[in-house]
Amino acid sequence: MNVIEIKVPSDPKLLKIVRCGINHLCEVCGFTREERNAVTLAVDEAGSNVIKHAYQGQKDKPIIVSCQVLEDRLEIKIRDFGKKADVRKIKSRELEDIRPGGLGVHFIKSTMDVVIFDNSLEDGNQLTLAKFLPGMKE
Repeated sequence: MNVIEIKVPSDPKLLKIVRCGINHLCEVCGFTREERNAVTLAVDEAGSNVIKHAYQGQKDKPIIVSCQVLEDRLEIKIRDFGKKADVRKIKSRELEDIRPGGLGVHFIKSTMDVVIFDNSLEDGNQLTLAKFLPGMKE
């Protein structure tokens, strides 16, 4: 399948466009409702993190979500052109630390089969997420 690209401004209310597209693509791939919802939420968390951390709340910066169905997996790349992230600081808080927020990274890593963060680009960051297609996980 060709690459499907969704480009939205970094306005939180526009992440719904991304969520709907990801959810539908997951349905086309044959994921269960639970898997679709989990992948959609993981991508939404990543988009929210871009807005909060890379763009520091600015609502007019580009977020590009590229999706491709490969032979064995759905691959999703989330690209921003904001502040470079310090990879050493990207971590979830302890699960025992009960309070709102801070679990997005944990959820992303526990939901997706592949999580690769790249801040070596000339500008911005790229997060690559992949979920093996039903029946394709090793």
